[in-house]
Amino acid sequence: MNIAAAQSGGPTCAINASLAGVFKAGIRSGAIGTVYGSMNGIEGILKDELIDLSEYIKCDDDLELLRRTPSAALGSCRHKLCDYRTDIEVYEKITECFRRHDIGLFLYIGGNDSMDTVAKLSAYFIDNQIDIKVIGVPKTIDNDLCETDHCPGFGSAAKYVAMTVQEITRDSNVYNLPSVTIIEAMGRHAGWLTASSAALRENGESAPHLIYLPETCFSADKFIEDIKAQMKLHKAVITVVSEGVRTADGRFAAEEFQSAKTDAFGHAYLSGVGKYLEQLVSDRIGCKVRSIELNVMQRCSSHISSLTDIEESEAIGEAAVEAGLSGQTGVMMTYKRLGNAPYSYEIGSVSAQLTANGEKFFPKEWITPNGNDVTQEAIDYVMPLIQGELPPIMKNGMPQHFVI
Repeated sequence: MNIAAAQSGGPTCAINASLAGVFKAGIRSGAIGTVYGSMNGIEGILKDELIDLSEYIKCDDDLELLRRTPSAALGSCRHKLCDYRTDIEVYEKITECFRRHDIGLFLYIGGNDSMDTVAKLSAYFIDNQIDIKVIGVPKTIDNDLCETDHCPGFGSAAKYVAMTVQEITRDSNVYNLPSVTIIEAMGRHAGWLTASSAALRENGESAPHLIYLPETCFSADKFIEDIKAQMKLHKAVITVVSEGVRTADGRFAAEEFQSAKTDAFGHAYLSGVGKYLEQLVSDRIGCKVRSIELNVMQRCSSHISSLTDIEESEAIGEAAVEAGLSGQTGVMMTYKRLGNAPYSYEIGSVSAQLTANGEKFFPKEWITPNGNDVTQEAIDYVMPLIQGELPPIMKNGMPQHFVI
């Protein structure tokens, strides 16, 4: 039989490493003829836009280049599948494509919403006695997938955030003037990525001096009080805030700065809290202040990727193929942490139903009582995931990327 892989949702630095793992395991198995890639996620299946990956990955060098390339080489989508009992035509179209290409295993690399597709598609195949296995491969920089210790892509994004905050700290301390720098990090409902900036303290940094996560209630008045208190201790105050911080009434803190537009899954497009807080500090304190939105660089900066993240992402892609060949279906692959010192983990799987559309929030016990910082437990959690470096393959002084 043949297999097909697709990528979905927001890109990451490590999603292509998982694709490389899928390809490697497929070729190595001896049980698979062709490893197909579906362009733009499940939409590529619906449009029959499949490519034979062996036409693009012709040698080990190509595979290594794919492994080190950020973003999604196959393209992505945000396509929500309806329930097959209300619209079976879409599922029949997917089945026709798979049968046309003799595909017996489909691997979907994605996040919360992608696992919804895995759960629905596998249920349809089981209920209709169609022998096609569906396996979910986790991916998200937000680290908010349930049932897994961490997610592929998070370690590299966390490393980028921490190192960027460190570089901003150096810049902010140049002038002998009181200043406030507000750094906006991704995190709609979960503050894992923002919290990872605290990793700097393992190298003796005092910054970031304040950290605000969506898991706590955000107050503009308290924020100003916190800033004033830190200004008595530090010439340049560095603050990291999640894009999705909310006020006591459940509204996004920077709602008036946001578009109110949503994606196919009903998720609001967020950004603007940094600018909102910059204006707040300017109005109420009047010191030098700037805001910096890290934006897509958090998920696509491979020049400072975590070797641990890339290696684990590749390994979980390989394990997904092995799980499908062993008969599993409707599951998402997971990491289980076995220890921090030394760090070790194992790969397993859980029903995709347990992770579809769910969210794993940052532990409240890892947030300090005043709600503006994280504890040592948070730092101990993230440190093993950002270890090691995998430099890009360079040409003419710039990184080379795998491009289809």
